Amino acid sequence: MPGSTIIVKEIDKLKQKLLLLGGKVEENFNRAVRAVEERDMALDEKVINTDDVIDQMEVEIEEECLKILALHQPVARDLRFIVTALKVNNDLERIDDHSVSIAKHALFFANKPAFQFPFDFLAMSKVTRKMLKMSLDSLVEMDQSKAISVGAMDDTVDDMNRAMYDACEKGMVKSPEKISMYVHAMGLSRTFERIADLSTNIAEDVIYLISGQIARH
Repeated sequence: MPGSTIIVKEIDKLKQKLLLLGGKVEENFNRAVRAVEERDMALDEKVINTDDVIDQMEVEIEEECLKILALHQPVARDLRFIVTALKVNNDLERIDDHSVSIAKHALFFANKPAFQFPFDFLAMSKVTRKMLKMSLDSLVEMDQSKAISVGAMDDTVDDMNRAMYDACEKGMVKSPEKISMYVHAMGLSRTFERIADLSTNIAEDVIYLISGQIARH
């Protein structure tokens, strides 16, 4: 059956491109977090410059998905994979946009005196990083239990984000001269929360791919 052989090859090629994009997005996110930790402006610039590469990869993957849909009219599991690839592709591009936001906040802090974050930056970045990695691992390994675990961690990041807002509000009242720093700290925390949400989206799409069941909401 030459037709089915062709679509298998096309889907396999698409999967490899999607996994490559996931790896680059994860790498750029880790780079952005390091830029904050190390106050490294060179890393900030690298994160921002890499965004164009990732944007181009996202466009190419979307075009590949649409080509497969048009030429091969996939059904059943193949169709689920294409639908999942389109959603994950979009979420990965958005995650990278948030990594760029982290880098821009890092640039602000790199040009200011050392600032003590009013929340556990390392803990929040660690949980968010783990969620992103596990969501991508669940896709690579087709591991539904790992995908379910990602969603369970989302509440932790939400709680951290709420606690951060309370801490920043108190800090602004106590040290109004540092308001701009607290605003950027809030921006960092909110960005982590959004990346956690997008990682959860990816995990839910993996659950859909494996089981055919829509896991959202």
